[in-house]
Amino acid sequence: MAGHSKWSTIKRKKGAADAKRGKIFAKLAKEITVAARMGGGDPAANPRLRSVLLTARGHNMPSDNVDRAIKKGTGELPGVTYDEIRYELYAPGGVALIVDVLTDNKNRTVSEIRHLVNKMGGNMAETGAVSWNFDPQGLLVIPKEGISEEEMFDKAIEAGAEDVDAEGDVYEIQTAFNQLHVVAEALEAAGVKAEEVKTTMVPKTTMEIDGNTLRSCLRLIEELEEHDDVQDVFSNLDISDEAMAEVLGE
Repeated sequence: MAGHSKWSTIKRKKGAADAKRGKIFAKLAKEITVAARMGGGDPAANPRLRSVLLTARGHNMPSDNVDRAIKKGTGELPGVTYDEIRYELYAPGGVALIVDVLTDNKNRTVSEIRHLVNKMGGNMAETGAVSWNFDPQGLLVIPKEGISEEEMFDKAIEAGAEDVDAEGDVYEIQTAFNQLHVVAEALEAAGVKAEEVKTTMVPKTTMEIDGNTLRSCLRLIEELEEHDDVQDVFSNLDISDEAMAEVLGE
């Protein structure tokens, strides 16, 4: 996860990660609705729905919200139809970004994303210009409280994970793309509850930047993550310890 652990650390230190519980629930509800629409409302037969429900549980999303989102997806309740769109772009310094959105108005969203990217010193890229440098992978984010690094590593590998990153203030468990929910459920059965269960895009090559360029890049990523239609932002940014200390020292 190039830059992911450190970006998570920066967000937590700045207080941005706690933020807006309602916004987190809204994004999860969208994903639940789309997953149920695409694969049905039974999580046992729908891996995508199963994964997002594990994340919803990790964030303590109320069960009423979850049930309502599933029913909107299956058509049992009236709801909005969302389009899934992936944008590829470059942030300041040439850092590659993939931005996944769910929107009920494609024209509005692309206009807002383009305006934001241009304003923050980035630029939109053609389809394929960025994504060739990324591979899909499963990711579980687990709080460090109450479980040692050695115990976490043992349980994760036993559950079928590929690797454990303990560098940040959470454990990041990496899995094969098609094994995400299997590992998540095995860990939950072993008493380890993930706060996030998601598919991610991992860069094959990374970029390291610093100073004002890094600040501009992080501001753009933060602004994109705050957009109501944006579900995920993936980058090939790598942040050195020195650069992170400088950003946190602001």
